[in-house]
Amino acid sequence: MRMCAKQSVLLLVDLQERLLPAIHDGRSVVAHVSWLMGVAQALGVPVLASEQYPQGLGATLSTLRSQLKTGAVVEKEHFSAVSGGLLWKAPGGERHQWIVTGTETHVCVQQTVLDLLAAGRRVFVVEEGVGSRQERDKQLALERMRSHGADIVSREMVAFEWLERANTDVFRTVLKTFIR
Repeated sequence: MRMCAKQSVLLLVDLQERLLPAIHDGRSVVAHVSWLMGVAQALGVPVLASEQYPQGLGATLSTLRSQLKTGAVVEKEHFSAVSGGLLWKAPGGERHQWIVTGTETHVCVQQTVLDLLAAGRRVFVVEEGVGSRQERDKQLALERMRSHGADIVSREMVAFEWLERANTDVFRTVLKTFIR
């Protein structure tokens, strides 16, 4: 199954101010997520974000939050962003394909992905768009999510499947702005 822009939503799990400094290669994770957000916005793919206990961990990074639409941020106390049902009510929450990024891979990302799968959604985890404090935890979580039915993909796999074809104005825009 390919990712389709009209069926997809991009989810940013807990990319928060006080958590990111502890994430292995956190700046790179944020750069990849920001890139993918730009592609999503160019193609009209809704972008949602969750925040784990923002009073303690801070808000979503301002560089990412400034790109989000009103109503796109869901606050949570459970590790899974699915718990409580608020994601389903957010703009794009009804879509079938979920492209997932965020932190920590082995905690909130993994629990969210497993719950999305249990709810019948098709889930694609962007390998360079997720991170944990320890690289080993990230790798174990990716293996576990894959074994339960999530596809592990790269950001370019997402972009090119969303684009579907070359020789269109949107392809040229995305190519010029994000790929080259």
